[in-house]
Amino acid sequence: MANPRAGKVSERIQQIIARRLEKGLRDPRLGFVTITDVRVTGDLQHASVFYTVYGDEQELADSAAALKAATGMLRSEVGKQLGTRLTPSLEFIHDELPESADHLNSLLAEAHRRDQEAQALAAGAQYAGEADPYVKPREADEGADDALASGDDFDEAADDELDELEDVDELDDSEDYEDDESIGSELDEESEER
Repeated sequence: MANPRAGKVSERIQQIIARRLEKGLRDPRLGFVTITDVRVTGDLQHASVFYTVYGDEQELADSAAALKAATGMLRSEVGKQLGTRLTPSLEFIHDELPESADHLNSLLAEAHRRDQEAQALAAGAQYAGEADPYVKPREADEGADDALASGDDFDEAADDELDELEDVDELDDSEDYEDDESIGSELDEESEER
């Protein structure tokens, strides 16, 4: 409510109606009714009164009929005690909040139960692979480390052979490019003859 006066008026209407219902009405259909909220329009002409009823569907229907029958009397009571120029019209609306809260509580209980089941499964679970999935460096023989450090295993002849093979590959690649150029020149000659 943007209007602070409407907030004060709605609180006052809630107190007045709750006190009057506490005293009781002459209607035997009225059950155990609790006024949960009152919302007033900005111009203070209309008030929506939200209520809950303790009991089953039949008691809810009976209490709704009793409140509808007592609306005029409750409005006059509000008008006497409110002290405003205009008395707002009253509309009684059954509040669905407790039922939705019960539904949410049941959903939360179900989620909690599933979490406990998942936690129990996780407690007895085993790794699909190794417990530590990260690759660790291999531990080499100490003799191999010494040989690498001294350079005994380095073969200069094998290194020279690798260099020669690389040079041959470079020559082969350049020949491929030359062939491509000759094909392009042959195509140019054919197009000139036409």
